[in-house]
Amino acid sequence: MTVLLSKEKPSPSSAFVETVEEITRLYRSLPPRPSIEQVEAAMSVLQTVDTEEQTKLDEITKQEKPRDVSEDLFSVLQQFKKTMVLFQSCEQRKEASHLVEVDKLYGIFDELVRRASGLVSGDNQMEKVAAFSDSGGKIEKECVITDETLVKTREDGEIKKDGLKDLVKSASKKGSFFIGEENTEKLSLMKMAAVIENSAKTGAVVLDLRGKLTDQIEWLPVSIGKLKDVTELNLSENRIMALPSSIAGIKTLKKLDIHSNQLINLPDSFGDLINLIDLDLHANRLKTLPATFGNLINLMNLDLGSNEFTHLPDTIGCLTSLKTLNVETNELEDLPYTIGNCSSLTELRLDFNQLRALPEAIGKLECLEILTLHYNRIKGLPTTIGNLTKLKELDVSFNELESITENLCFAVSLKKLNVGNNFADLRALPRSIGNLEMLEQLDISDDQIRILPDSFRLLTKLRVFRADETPLEVPPRQVAKLGAQAVVQFMVDLVANRDAKSQPVDEEKKSFWLTLCSICWPFRKRGAITSV
Repeated sequence: MTVLLSKEKPSPSSAFVETVEEITRLYRSLPPRPSIEQVEAAMSVLQTVDTEEQTKLDEITKQEKPRDVSEDLFSVLQQFKKTMVLFQSCEQRKEASHLVEVDKLYGIFDELVRRASGLVSGDNQMEKVAAFSDSGGKIEKECVITDETLVKTREDGEIKKDGLKDLVKSASKKGSFFIGEENTEKLSLMKMAAVIENSAKTGAVVLDLRGKLTDQIEWLPVSIGKLKDVTELNLSENRIMALPSSIAGIKTLKKLDIHSNQLINLPDSFGDLINLIDLDLHANRLKTLPATFGNLINLMNLDLGSNEFTHLPDTIGCLTSLKTLNVETNELEDLPYTIGNCSSLTELRLDFNQLRALPEAIGKLECLEILTLHYNRIKGLPTTIGNLTKLKELDVSFNELESITENLCFAVSLKKLNVGNNFADLRALPRSIGNLEMLEQLDISDDQIRILPDSFRLLTKLRVFRADETPLEVPPRQVAKLGAQAVVQFMVDLVANRDAKSQPVDEEKKSFWLTLCSICWPFRKRGAITSV
């Protein structure tokens, strides 16, 4: 009978143990590995910088040489500008490039640890070793080297983030991302990209970066399209010059505030944000809107104020859900006729432009309640303005109004009317102004109106009347200074007294005609008999 004796595994030598310990010690000395989100953010930044760089270089190439500048000197200027772009791109790439390179080195470290673990544990332990370090930087609680003194572990879960740790924690807890007013630190392009990655991962629905980006950020990371769950995005009060076409990926977006930036245009893909309800673009450098803008059929509030528009596209008429439209402080010379198709519009603000007239189609806006045209060059209102039966406020001050159409008096819901500061042009109010029985405020300051129409006495609800620097004669200016109701009462008494004085004259005329008829009647009767 053969007896099989078990062979004991020899103990490792001291040199072997020291070697393994040194490998373990070196690995443990490494800082935390970048997370997947951080690496993806860095990749997004590099892609964004590359795109921005190429766009800027192309724009410089397209610039035309001034007449009085030589080709050589202009060439030097262009090369200087291009080199400056390359320098700025290099600065923007630094952090992201470093992080990507670090992650690559960690890949090498991981491979070396796998090899060491395989040599120590044998091939039958390789499945355990594979979990030692995954691509996300996690290290499971697995034994990777058989000697317990050489075990290396890390807690499950996310590794520590750098300066974004607290911000990310806030985003994941609340489903939204805010930076409080007390936090004055501004986000670099790299940190912003990391915020986008983490917001996308946590399913944030609100992302508020108002005034929180460094001035160097002129382009948003292309990864912004990953924010699939965001419904509100605030990027206002930064220095953004362009939006990436990938922004169209935020299909759930309902509110976008990007006012007070440096936007020059919007991408063609902008029209894909079909769920947008509120859009604030005021205080930018926009001159045009993309052809796809008319696709935003759910848009209800649009602010285009303080830009550089000279015209609005005809596609504005496709925005049939629009309720408020603000185009103040632009260079508008006209309004498209299609504005009449914005049938839901209740508020239209066109102050501080170069408008000379309004299209007749304005009369189709039957829901309109507020229309302001302060500081334009309008000489007259369209006759269709009388169709605006829900209009409550009309401001046509500081224009070149020569007259006010009588049709305005059909806008019987009007409560506030300002036609002041038309200076030498406006000399009379419409005779039927008394039809505006709901009128509460009227301003005719700095006009040339001398006499108020008789129907003014019917404005019984008028409580504010301004006629500063207007040469009123009827009523006298002393009466006008006593207030709105004093003026109304003056006109009531004036018309009543005039009617009373004219009554005796009417009776006298009546007596004269009766006497004349009594004299003529016999002759008429005699003539009638003769003719028979």
